[in-house]
Amino acid sequence: MHSSTANSGSPAPQPGAPWWRYPMMWLVVGGPAAVVVAGFITLWLAVKHVDPVLTVPSTASAGDKNAAAPAMQARNHAATPSR
Repeated sequence: MHSSTANSGSPAPQPGAPWWRYPMMWLVVGGPAAVVVAGFITLWLAVKHVDPVLTVPSTASAGDKNAAAPAMQARNHAATPSR
């Protein structure tokens, strides 16, 4: 007596069963559905916790060479070979 449900442990749905009775359909539909839900949660968080606009003017002017000093030091440090 050979049965198709002998190895799976749960009875297979009948051929005319609704789509939600097939476990593979939950894998196909569940992944994209979870991504859509996560997208709406991300949108809600972005709208609820908006970053404030900074009104403090920048302390470095465009012609100030000292404004780029930290960037230049980092560049020179990264370009220096280690000993």
